[in-house]
Amino acid sequence: MASRAAPQIAARVASNSKVSNSTTISATIGIGANLGAAAVQVRQAIAALAGLPQTTMCACSSLYASAPVDATGDDYVNAVMRIDTGLSAQQLLHALQTLELAAGRERPYLNAPRTLDLDLLLYGDEQIDSATLTVPHPRMLQRAFVLLPLLEIDPLAQIPGHGMAQDYLANVTAQVIRKIDG
Repeated sequence: MASRAAPQIAARVASNSKVSNSTTISATIGIGANLGAAAVQVRQAIAALAGLPQTTMCACSSLYASAPVDATGDDYVNAVMRIDTGLSAQQLLHALQTLELAAGRERPYLNAPRTLDLDLLLYGDEQIDSATLTVPHPRMLQRAFVLLPLLEIDPLAQIPGHGMAQDYLANVTAQVIRKIDG
């Protein structure tokens, strides 16, 4: 039921996130879920993200299924999406958290199963280390469910401070992941 609210939540985030900045920056978002109708949740999140204010969807990967890493529960459904946005990194993080809450996201313990998980992986070529946000995402280079979808939409992806994403694939070969659409 909460997942049907995604377009309305995107509209509410849009009305609350107006910025006067007319320039845009490329941002990459990791999308995942492993509770309920996970694939439906991920697809609805993709639609909601595309509807954020001052935001244009540039690319979205196929959906992938993968076992939880450092967690328990059902397999995850994951995707990676690249957007151009006029939102600041903090505004975008707030929008992602608002969408997670609308989908019923709870955080009862570290790495708990999720109805929706939205991670700001990259924000242009910026390196951010604040109390609320770390970009590039600190574990993205350790996760097949991030690297494979990312490289699907950008085979030459550069990770600020780390180099080419493809150089990290060898580190995740033991993680089981499979494409489930597209």
